[in-house]
Amino acid sequence: MAPPKHYDSVILGSGQAGTPLASACAKAGRKTALIEREHVGGCCVNEGCTPTKTMIVNGRVAYLMRRAAEYGVSTGGDGQGKEKVFVDMQKVRQRKRDMVDSFRSGNESRLQAAGVDVIRGEASFRDVKTLIVKMDSGEEATVTGDNIFINTGERPARPHLDGLDGIEPSRVLDSTSIQELDHVPDHLVVLGGGYIGLEFGQLFRRLGAAVTIVQRGPQLLPREDADVAECMLQILREDGITVHLSTSATKLAAHSSSSSAPIEVHVESSDTAIPATVTGSHLLFAAGRIPNTATLNLSAANITTRPGPRGSAYVTTNPRLETSVSGIYALGDVKGPPAFTHISYDDFRILRHNLLEHPAAPPETRLTTRDAARSRAAAPYVVYTDPQLGHVGFHAAAARAAFPARRLQLATMPMAYVARALETGESRGMMKAVVDGASGEILGFTCLGLEGGEVMSVVQVAMLGGVGWKELRDSVFAHPTLAESLNNLWGSLEDM
Repeated sequence: MAPPKHYDSVILGSGQAGTPLASACAKAGRKTALIEREHVGGCCVNEGCTPTKTMIVNGRVAYLMRRAAEYGVSTGGDGQGKEKVFVDMQKVRQRKRDMVDSFRSGNESRLQAAGVDVIRGEASFRDVKTLIVKMDSGEEATVTGDNIFINTGERPARPHLDGLDGIEPSRVLDSTSIQELDHVPDHLVVLGGGYIGLEFGQLFRRLGAAVTIVQRGPQLLPREDADVAECMLQILREDGITVHLSTSATKLAAHSSSSSAPIEVHVESSDTAIPATVTGSHLLFAAGRIPNTATLNLSAANITTRPGPRGSAYVTTNPRLETSVSGIYALGDVKGPPAFTHISYDDFRILRHNLLEHPAAPPETRLTTRDAARSRAAAPYVVYTDPQLGHVGFHAAAARAAFPARRLQLATMPMAYVARALETGESRGMMKAVVDGASGEILGFTCLGLEGGEVMSVVQVAMLGGVGWKELRDSVFAHPTLAESLNNLWGSLEDM
């Protein structure tokens, strides 16, 4: 083994926090190494946001083509009903691959231009300053660092289910492998009714598959308010997706190992109308993700962890993203939820400010994850179903728990009241807001509707600026826009 190579900064993982942090450290004059075992760019670029949202656009085009007759447009059929749509899954996949390659190569170019040493391999701790890297070449290297940053992210969780080993592997999918299909499944069975399950379920329904979603809980999207989840359920069912709530998969079976043999998913449900067996051609596990910490040998560096799902472990950090060991930090999903790309990038901004821009600042003045503008309780997110579900701030039940003494009010409005949505022919969904009845402060907002993420962002900016609901009600928005609906939402305010 070659002698240890020393760096000022060592980053483990090139996700949406690690990659810009590596570049920033190198540009600040610090000798920097980025250790990556797979692809530069992390999950977001390679398996998450970039490829999935690219594919979702393909599904939306197919959806609109089938609806062409509603708009008085014919795509070659008789124009009287749903238009015939042909999907070339290999072209869908190639478009996704091309987009990923573009984003990945951009990240690689920026790292190279900044002077970052990119080391291809898998790292594990030998002690608090030393890492052993199993190189892609098969050799091992030793790397030491004054500061070490853990940004190893998460991966799809694979549940333990009886009969799984008897299913042909190419038909057992997760959120990564499903994107590499070269054909549309005949019938996709999705285990999990969270964000990932809904996005992929609707996508493949639009591409032409029959889809069944099996959800253990009593509603889809468990963290959402019940009325929003019910609205989403109706939208998916309208799209032709079968959804079984309060239903758990108990075992799998296939009559043979053939790639054409039906997969039988045996289920248990409190709803007696749901059949005991769901049969499909492919199975998607969409029941969560687990942190990539098992191979890091964190105990060798005395890094404190806390339990994660299914026997995994999250890295424990303080609000300044420091672990229990001085000089070692953790960023992004590996430290626990919320697991959003924009949270990972905000982690990078916090460390850039504290360690690179203001290294001599007293600890009490440094940025933390608890700063008002970075409050994780108010972190926005978007579910990229169609229509989108955008949310920021508190859900109704969480607001009541957080502010038991306040007079809280709710406003709800169907998207069918929004002129722009009606004109576009996409009026499914609803808006919802929770506010402080005395001060008018907006505490939380949800838009399940056309471009729901963009509408949510308008409200988020108002919340960041301390603008209350009355100011939105009285603002002059351009007509006709989706944002204009924020004039009218508040007419339904009532006490919780």
